[in-house]
Amino acid sequence: MYKPLPKSLTIKESKVDGLGLFAKEGIGQGTNLGTTHLEMMCPNKEEIILRTPLGGFINHSNTANVVKVELRTGNGDPICLTKKWSLVTIRDIKEGEELTLRYTFYDV
Repeated sequence: MYKPLPKSLTIKESKVDGLGLFAKEGIGQGTNLGTTHLEMMCPNKEEIILRTPLGGFINHSNTANVVKVELRTGNGDPICLTKKWSLVTIRDIKEGEELTLRYTFYDV
């Protein structure tokens, strides 16, 4: 069964902006929370970046507690998925704490 978020996270109103991702329980440093973005190359060589629900609700902070980690996939075929990014904690996260990321795909 598809679950857009790991069981340790929920979406709630954020003091940063709109809605955000929050820890439902303590999460240890170095935990891979899942995929935030996928980059695909189309047959016409157009690059497309798709955002997952996990990537859609994470707010920006200059003092972030998670990072995006790039993972390369595929076999080099330009039609295949070429990259994906996962969200990884850079320190222990407390229950109820909002997860934040220093944006690199978007201007803030």
